[in-house]
Amino acid sequence: MASPPAGRKHDVVSMKDVAGHASVALGTVSKYLNTPQRVSPEMQARIRAAIAELGYTRNEAARQLKSGRSRTIALVALELNNPFFGEVAEAMERRATEDDLFLSIVSASGDAEREAAYVGLLVQQRVYGVILASGQTKNAELDLLHSSGIPTVLMDAYPDTDRFSSCSIDDVAGSRQAVSHLVQQGCRRIAFVGGETKTHQIAQRLRGAQSAIEDFSGVQMEIIATDDRSVMSGIAAGDSIARRREDDRPDGVFAANDSLAIGMIESFVRTGTIAVPHDIAIVGYDDVDFAAASAIPLSSVRRPRVEFGRSAVDLVSDQARALARPATRRMVIQPELIVRHSSLRAS
Repeated sequence: MASPPAGRKHDVVSMKDVAGHASVALGTVSKYLNTPQRVSPEMQARIRAAIAELGYTRNEAARQLKSGRSRTIALVALELNNPFFGEVAEAMERRATEDDLFLSIVSASGDAEREAAYVGLLVQQRVYGVILASGQTKNAELDLLHSSGIPTVLMDAYPDTDRFSSCSIDDVAGSRQAVSHLVQQGCRRIAFVGGETKTHQIAQRLRGAQSAIEDFSGVQMEIIATDDRSVMSGIAAGDSIARRREDDRPDGVFAANDSLAIGMIESFVRTGTIAVPHDIAIVGYDDVDFAAASAIPLSSVRRPRVEFGRSAVDLVSDQARALARPATRRMVIQPELIVRHSSLRAS
């Protein structure tokens, strides 16, 4: 009777077994598992076939113990109920997979103590890298990440620093585009909805809006704060505006994100007392996938989410592969105003 193959279920299959079965060098298998882009397509196909035939499973715990670092990139997000972050995370995950990395997502939802605990845990686990996108990480946690030597990228949420690489979108420029467009559509009483200025991203959008207002005479802006930046908060803000006297209402709204803007449109359509864009023109921010599918197609400032997510992962990988502490890099991506029916008041 023929001997069973080396990969029978009760055997522990090693990288050496895979190399022999694929007729390649052991180093080529290692390279395939760690940096597959450095292995030719023909070699990749042979190694994949050998892994499948033998039932090889990588011992990630042993690999991490040897290298002193896991294969996980951790994203510390500001909020998980904003579709924009989901779309960015999807782009990150796809880019990470190309380098045989894994993406893990946590969010403290503004709880500083919980975020500090998360950062401490990530340091203990010796993650491959950290992408901070909450905008609220305290200096003590930033100091810990820096001193621990964990590749860390600040994403769209922090003031300039030479200690970390950063990837951001120019929210000041994007907000200026949005408010200038509303003024050009004839709006003179503009409301900025979602003004939670303790969050860096929102503070930048408000700063850009106020800067645009200063360029025009006879234009006023009020700030309408919301509990959060959800659709339900947008509905509540819309209901509140609808209860005002007609001469006390804004004629243009710049919402801090699309969820708020879509909630306000829902409120106005439901009550039927305010016509969009004739009575109130609305511009959102992020240009999430369903902005164009809103009851009234939403004008929005588009943030290039695929480029944004992939760039952040690349910055982490650049640091992780450097033999010494690398020079930090700062990437700034420009947004673009996408005009749809919700803001075309002049027409």
